Amino acid sequence: MNEQHHIISYRKLTGIWLALLALTALTVGITRIELGGYKVLGALTIACLKSGLVIAVFMHMKYEGRLLRGLLFLALMTLAIFIGFTFFDVLYR
Repeated sequence: MNEQHHIISYRKLTGIWLALLALTALTVGITRIELGGYKVLGALTIACLKSGLVIAVFMHMKYEGRLLRGLLFLALMTLAIFIGFTFFDVLYR
């Protein structure tokens, strides 16, 4: 089996790290704003962005084939739907 190695520059890794730090700061900032039940939606959206960056770059998913990426997307969307249905309870209390 032919195995390819993907080298990512330190500059790109540092940029991703800084983006993750900024998104973490945004997550903390969103908790200080009164949004009602939408606070959870905002925090989950930011968490999805952060996990997408980690999966794409640090787990090298962007170099995988379409089938594996599609299956990962399907699994994550199923998880998001279940979490979303759970938080409907928070919105309508």
